[in-house]
Amino acid sequence: MTTTDHRPASTIPATCDDGWTPTHVTRSLLGWGIVAGPFYVVVSLAQALTRDGFDLTRHQWSLLENGDLGWVQVANFVLTGLMVVAYAVGLGRALAGGPGGRWAPVLTAAFGGCLVAAAVLRADPALGFPVGTPDGPGQVSTHGILHFAAAGVGFVAIAASCFVLARRFSGEGSRRLARFSRLTGVVFLGGFLCVASGAGSVAANLVFTGAVVLVFAWLAVVAVHVYGSLAD
Repeated sequence: MTTTDHRPASTIPATCDDGWTPTHVTRSLLGWGIVAGPFYVVVSLAQALTRDGFDLTRHQWSLLENGDLGWVQVANFVLTGLMVVAYAVGLGRALAGGPGGRWAPVLTAAFGGCLVAAAVLRADPALGFPVGTPDGPGQVSTHGILHFAAAGVGFVAIAASCFVLARRFSGEGSRRLARFSRLTGVVFLGGFLCVASGAGSVAANLVFTGAVVLVFAWLAVVAVHVYGSLAD
């Protein structure tokens, strides 16, 4: 015996039969790779330009985790990290079975997870920020060391993902995207090494900041590319 649902169409829940397919789910997840970078950069810059004592030429954005408003940057790290993890899940679904289909998503998710860890493990105050902090590298704490370690692992992971995907894109014939991926991996690793050894150097900090913006731009470009390659 069958029954007919006489409810108005607007009140009947949508199902996969109504057009919500696995491809739509994958695209929705990939979309977070487009959102994550602008979100992180805009929130960080808004703080950098408004918080007393912060100098974009000398201070890394992770130092914004300190002070009375430090919770804003902590939340920024957490939310951005979760977006990257969601994007990595979508990437895994989209690339499954092909070259790099396992490692690229894993490495990207590791980067997202390390962003969350870097939020929990706050950076130590340094270089005169927040206001009242002595100039120089400052006192190193256990959570400060772990913050740096989490960042290091995450940065190496996303750089490795750049190289893994560069190989895949090259095999697909997407040579410009392959070159962009390799360049991003090299620049990002170089930027991290610069800031790790620069200890307050203006040049090193600016190179690193540019590298961070570049890697998030790369995430967005790859997300758009993979998004567009999915068949309806």
